[in-house]
Amino acid sequence: MEAPPVTMMPVTGGTINMMEYLLQGSVLDQSLESLLHRLRGLCDNMEPETFLDHEMVFLLKGQQASPFVLRARRSMDKSGMPWHLRYLGQPEIGDKNRHALVRNCVDIATSDNLTDFLVEMGFRMDHEFVAKGHVFRKGIMKIVVYKIFRILMPGNTESIEPLSLSYLVELNVVAPAGQDVVSDDMRNFAEQLKPLVHLEKIDPKRLM
Repeated sequence: MEAPPVTMMPVTGGTINMMEYLLQGSVLDQSLESLLHRLRGLCDNMEPETFLDHEMVFLLKGQQASPFVLRARRSMDKSGMPWHLRYLGQPEIGDKNRHALVRNCVDIATSDNLTDFLVEMGFRMDHEFVAKGHVFRKGIMKIVVYKIFRILMPGNTESIEPLSLSYLVELNVVAPAGQDVVSDDMRNFAEQLKPLVHLEKIDPKRLM
């Protein structure tokens, strides 16, 4: 759930060691319009981009304690868009004063037979979901507001239901390693969204 819509992610071919700086929060359904109104006033694009994506999470179990995880995502509402394969590394412990979660991030566009390829490589699908929402931009920052939908029948993306009565909100920047100053800009922007949403540095391990 932590991955933003990859149909909106720039594919940085040839660039190594890109890092994702991330703050996360949530808002109840009844607060959505107030948050969107605030974001329209703060962001570069007054009208957000919209997306409807299907994501499949694949695991490869080996000798290591935890499985290797890859995410395959495709757009359901924009024809001709490539599949995307995404790897998210473990959050860096680093400086406790760093204002955002930081982790390695690799995002590449692929051909349509991505899922078949992963299965042939020994991966198995762990779960899948549909994500629908809005994307705002402020400089190099991206703000994604989206709802997760559970797929009721495996493989049938038409048979879905909301996972909760809230929307996830993510503020992220993808930048080369060592650009920790961006987390200061992210914190300052997040402050402007209070009290509508409180964006925090959340370690996924604490949720397990």
